[in-house]
Amino acid sequence: MIDVKILRESPESIRESQIARGEDPKAVDELVKLEAVQRDLLQKYEELRAEQNAVSKKVGQAEASERQAIIETTKRLASEVQQAKEASDKARDEFTSKLSLIQNVILGAPSGGEEDYNVLETVGNKRDFKAEGFEPKDHLELGEGIKAIDVERGAKISGTRFYFLTGIGARFELALINMGVEYALENGFTPMVTPTLVRPEIMSGAGFTDRHDDEIYRMREPDEQYLTGTSEVALAGYHKDEILDLSRGTKRYAGISTCYRREAGSHGKDVRGIIRVHQFNKVEMFSYATESQAEAEHQAFLGFEKAMINKLELPFRVIDTAAGDLGSSAARKFDCEAWLPTQNRYLELTSTSNCTTFQARRMNTRYRDQNGKTKTANTINGTLATTRWLVAFLENHQQKDGSIYVPKAFRKFLGGLEVIEPVKDFCANAKGHAKVEGK
Repeated sequence: MIDVKILRESPESIRESQIARGEDPKAVDELVKLEAVQRDLLQKYEELRAEQNAVSKKVGQAEASERQAIIETTKRLASEVQQAKEASDKARDEFTSKLSLIQNVILGAPSGGEEDYNVLETVGNKRDFKAEGFEPKDHLELGEGIKAIDVERGAKISGTRFYFLTGIGARFELALINMGVEYALENGFTPMVTPTLVRPEIMSGAGFTDRHDDEIYRMREPDEQYLTGTSEVALAGYHKDEILDLSRGTKRYAGISTCYRREAGSHGKDVRGIIRVHQFNKVEMFSYATESQAEAEHQAFLGFEKAMINKLELPFRVIDTAAGDLGSSAARKFDCEAWLPTQNRYLELTSTSNCTTFQARRMNTRYRDQNGKTKTANTINGTLATTRWLVAFLENHQQKDGSIYVPKAFRKFLGGLEVIEPVKDFCANAKGHAKVEGK
């Protein structure tokens, strides 16, 4: 939720943010009017209540001849106070409801939609498969060749966009998670295995229900819970209604969880393989920061993501996501996208967002500044590892014979494997793959 103080003092900045996001700036003008109305009604209610309290105190002190008149006045005031309270509450609820629909104020993000990003950096070299003498296979064909992915049985069990990671595929995902957790520990994160079912107020507080309700799995009655699409949700609510000590630096968590997404509205897009699926696993960075720490923390998260992708020796680029492609909570977002040779395009592997005070204000998460004054915390999130990385890993490290090269930094997490060989049957895959480092 945006800061009401900004709405009062600098509504133009919110209008500009709305325009950059492709939203209607007139909604800000309506909010300004509603805020003034609810403020006036609240003041009227408080004045009447103060008058009622003052008159009530006179009842016991009044002369008998005056008491009845004072009692009648208190009754009248009680009715007026009740009416004023109801009007104030109604105006507050209407204002709060419409305020919650305003997305976070952007922080330097370029204007425009999905295709209007800025490329900040390109890292690594794309392979020339033609020069190497073969046509690259896509990740699904490669994954099936090494018995790592089984989408046919996934669909049989759970429906489209579900899958099994089998043998080396399962080992890859566990290895990637372990590498992510180890790297997170090295950089001051506390690992957290988070709940994947949360209450509605937590999902809403993280900013995922206002505009994205159709993308979320929701439990049927009598359970009022949501399945989370990222551990960011649970971590955003972890310190709800608390005051944090951030005097010694940011508070960092690395959430490890299974994630669920309905992928509503993405019919026909990335349906082959495991690019866009309903269930996957992820290591998510999350940080609570002060206002002065937030932007530096955001840059640090981007650095951590780049380092992880470099460990897998993948060519990638970094983009500054356009305002119209940001989530509701994000003021700015950087994506790291790996090159996908069979599709001749880049594929998003990580995102890191600075959510400023948007989530923490909804969650009532605060900190004390150096003067002891409580302020709303800032939150930052970012992907450190996720299932989708297998797609880029397979396609970029495939060899002419169908085997897969394993980058040096990743080998210790994968039992020392240097190369993953194609296998003829599932039993052979269960025992591991040939060419183990040092053997």
